[in-house]
Amino acid sequence: MTEARSAGELADDVESTSIRRDQPWLMRTYSGHSTAKASNELYRTNLARGQTGLSIAFDLPTQTGYDPDDPLARGEVGKVGVPVAHLGHMRTLLDGIPPDRMNTSMTINAPAAWLLGLYVANAADAGIPSEALRGTTQNDIIKEYLSRGTFIFPPEHSRRLIVDTVAFCAHHVPRWNPINICSYHLQEAGATPVQELAFSLANAIDVLDAVRDSGQVDAERFPQVVASISFFCNAGIRFVEEVCKQRAFTGLWDRICLERYGVTDPKARRLRYGVQVNSLGLTEAQPENNVQRIVLEMLGVTLSKGARARSLQLPAWNEALGLPTPWDQQWSLRIQQVLAYESDLLEHEDIFDGSKVVEAKTAELADAAWAELEDVLSLGGAFVAIDELKGRLVRSHTERIRRIESGDQVVVGVNAFTDTTSSPLEGDERIQRVDPRVQEQMIADVVAWRAGRDGDRWALALDELRRVAATEENIVPASIAFAEASGTTGEWAGALREVFGEYRAPTGVGAAAGRRGEQLAQVADQVRGLEGGPPRFLVAKPGLDGHSNGAEQIAVAARDAGMEVIYQGIRLTPEQIAATARDEDPDVIGLSILSGSHLELVPQVVALVRDEGSDAPVIVGGIIPEEDRAYLLAAGVTRVYTPKDFEMGRIMADIAELAIARRRR
Repeated sequence: MTEARSAGELADDVESTSIRRDQPWLMRTYSGHSTAKASNELYRTNLARGQTGLSIAFDLPTQTGYDPDDPLARGEVGKVGVPVAHLGHMRTLLDGIPPDRMNTSMTINAPAAWLLGLYVANAADAGIPSEALRGTTQNDIIKEYLSRGTFIFPPEHSRRLIVDTVAFCAHHVPRWNPINICSYHLQEAGATPVQELAFSLANAIDVLDAVRDSGQVDAERFPQVVASISFFCNAGIRFVEEVCKQRAFTGLWDRICLERYGVTDPKARRLRYGVQVNSLGLTEAQPENNVQRIVLEMLGVTLSKGARARSLQLPAWNEALGLPTPWDQQWSLRIQQVLAYESDLLEHEDIFDGSKVVEAKTAELADAAWAELEDVLSLGGAFVAIDELKGRLVRSHTERIRRIESGDQVVVGVNAFTDTTSSPLEGDERIQRVDPRVQEQMIADVVAWRAGRDGDRWALALDELRRVAATEENIVPASIAFAEASGTTGEWAGALREVFGEYRAPTGVGAAAGRRGEQLAQVADQVRGLEGGPPRFLVAKPGLDGHSNGAEQIAVAARDAGMEVIYQGIRLTPEQIAATARDEDPDVIGLSILSGSHLELVPQVVALVRDEGSDAPVIVGGIIPEEDRAYLLAAGVTRVYTPKDFEMGRIMADIAELAIARRRR
């Protein structure tokens, strides 16, 4: 038998006998669920299968600053990510994964300073200095206000937390990317490529200007700060446009770094970006088609060497149905590996250089984005112009939905080529479900954690955290000390809520122009003159789920269909929704939920609404597995809509009929 050879010997052979290849991008899978222990097992499995970087998904209570035993966390614990409430959870989450040898991306925003503090404290426990750590905290609050909804604090205080994190990393964690400016979520919220580029660049400028003006980083170190800024981008299905968008992005960022910030090193001006390809475009109908969508979108950010992603994570084919299984995540990882290791892509220079089509489209996008960027800056920048930017996104998304409804934008399996046969991928095990007992386990865990800590040390660290929050001192050292004193996520956020207050972002619904066309006009004619006035439609989002795009489009469509819409934004408790139903007396109540907490939260809302004396029918829309439909209907829900139900005219006609029937009772 031939003796096994070392990786170094094999690498030498490859170097001497084949064409030199570029290093592939970091390969990630965005994952985490249930508990830190379960997620750690998943991470170690994925790393063993060839994943080269971690991408941690946190659950909604963690992202919005609540502990598992907080009433607002009810139904959400461990559903769309891993709960991390204290340092013990971070230890368990990273058990057996040396932080000095891992590049870790954490999708965390409002409490990014806190999670970074936990990460640094955990590394220190293992004897690893912060200077050795590599990774990213997403830390982009603008996109939370505009699209994703996991914000906590008002804009000025949120920007302060971002600045403190950036400055702390510049001095103590120099290999870390302290913010990941996200154009990804803007596309999910309906942004055009021009808006993606302009809004993201305006966001980055706001952050860098604030860091510079804070005085926490001297001029000599500032180019390092600029180089540490990374981006998180979206790759949609329009392949040529996506290639050109990223080439334009690369050129625009280079221009800003040179002209605005005087960065002379070309390497420091390079656009450093990671990607998750478009999840908005994944379909519940014929979900197997999502595989080819994912592959095509991946090519848009890998083929052009000069604008290639630094890291890549692909959604799973069944992400529009629910939480993917480990096998589904493996499939997405293998897609990346086939491209990187079997194809010859990494053996060549940029294959698009010299293309007249690509160069013309790139220039067109760059010029339009620069003009849009100058407009945003003239409004005072991204943080000042949040209301205006939100309105623009809702208008763009409204237009996108209109194109799909009309058939102008073809979505295979949804509005064209809908005939299908049964899929061998279907079955009871096609998505992963979180054990409902996890919530009670996590509540017991955090209660025991608090009971076992040194109360005096904890109280002193909490007082210091509050004191620092009320000053201009950097918040990160006090956050690390609070983590080491066994503080919790909810306590950290609660202390800052006391000092900073909380924030409710704009909905953007009022800014969207009605362009729905004939179907909604017919509904408007149907309800015009209805005795008692137009139908009153309450649109509500229970729980901590902040993905409001669907709810906003339903609200816009209902308004265009002649209804009176009551929409108060995201993150409402069942009690708040029931109180609104009591006070506003709607004819129909529509709930939007995408976080997997529908089985717990929706029946609670229905029960509380009835307790308040409202007999309005309750309808539900969101990512809801077909097998859950019967349970919701038995719990008192009148209609269940999923992404298959994309025709706004039909949905509004249903709602109008329900409203008319209630009026006639």
